[in-house]
Amino acid sequence: MEHLLRPAQIFALTSLLACGLCCYSQELLSSSDSGASLPNAPSFLGHDGQQAEPVQGKTGVIEGVVTDGHGGVIPSAIVTLAETGRSELWETSADSSGHFRFTGLGAGTFTLLISAPQFKTFLSPPVQLHAGEHSELSAIALAPATAEASISVSANSSAVAEEELNLETRQRIVGIIPNFYTSFVYDAAPLNARQKFKLNLRSVTDPTIFLGVAATAGIEQYRDTFPDWGNDDAASYGKRFAAAYGDALLRHTFSYALYPAIFHQDPRYFYMGPTNKTSTRLMHALTAGIITRGDNGRQQLNYSHLLGSASGGAVSSLYHPRSDGPGYLAGINLGIGIGSTAFEALFREFVWPHFTTHVPAYANGRTADHNSAQH
Repeated sequence: MEHLLRPAQIFALTSLLACGLCCYSQELLSSSDSGASLPNAPSFLGHDGQQAEPVQGKTGVIEGVVTDGHGGVIPSAIVTLAETGRSELWETSADSSGHFRFTGLGAGTFTLLISAPQFKTFLSPPVQLHAGEHSELSAIALAPATAEASISVSANSSAVAEEELNLETRQRIVGIIPNFYTSFVYDAAPLNARQKFKLNLRSVTDPTIFLGVAATAGIEQYRDTFPDWGNDDAASYGKRFAAAYGDALLRHTFSYALYPAIFHQDPRYFYMGPTNKTSTRLMHALTAGIITRGDNGRQQLNYSHLLGSASGGAVSSLYHPRSDGPGYLAGINLGIGIGSTAFEALFREFVWPHFTTHVPAYANGRTADHNSAQH
């Protein structure tokens, strides 16, 4: 007698996988250094170099000077201020003498994220501010970002990545569709394993993914995909819904978290932007499913995505009809994965930037200064 999985069995299988992912992610999250925790993603961000308005009744001040470490100052450096335990984020730019100033602050612990073209992003140690205190920081020297240098995976690098990750998980197309995996900071700090799983978990549990799964299941129901499941009742739709979510969960977790952690590769797409040639941007997008950036900053064959797509397809054979074996589903997933990633990357590069909300003002892709530094 032919064996067919019930919807409850499929949901149980995918839920078990999701539960395992969640537990592993929480283990990674809890094992991180609590001292490196950073503020939540911002609910306010100043633009065009404008400083946030002072808060009534709060008179604290933080100011400083951004330098290049060789006696010169860095005008127009973007300085972002965050308070530990709060979601607000203030932003300003250094003046012609490299000086920046934040006023109207209350008592609290603050960190500063400073960026400038041709320099590595800098994250300050915590700045403790008492009520009404005026804190003038020592000169802040930014390190040059040489094109040939590998990205240094240090405690500070991990903290910068955490802050950038918090900003990325606020990015949504027209304020609705997640755009978490696009890094508009081309020279972003590499993610560690914990951060890769954190980003994956945030993505596969976002409410919008279930809308996409529901639509996929509806189309499959209408087209009678997997005919062994039937197409005329809620149970058959439930099987397709559970299988579609299982497919998305497996493919995403393998490609964007597990294998990137194993192979030390970055799962994000790094936006190049309009300062680069269109042909260069096209090639960058079209090869996204085959070429990726390693945690060391160098371009590599995208083992994570290639193996992730195939692995997700092979494991999904556990709950797909028996006519679809592991080899067949692995091959189908691999082909779909490469093609869909290239298609998606084209939108990430040329379309979605115009509709994505909460992109930091200092995030503008690969700048002309970066390009000239490579030649």
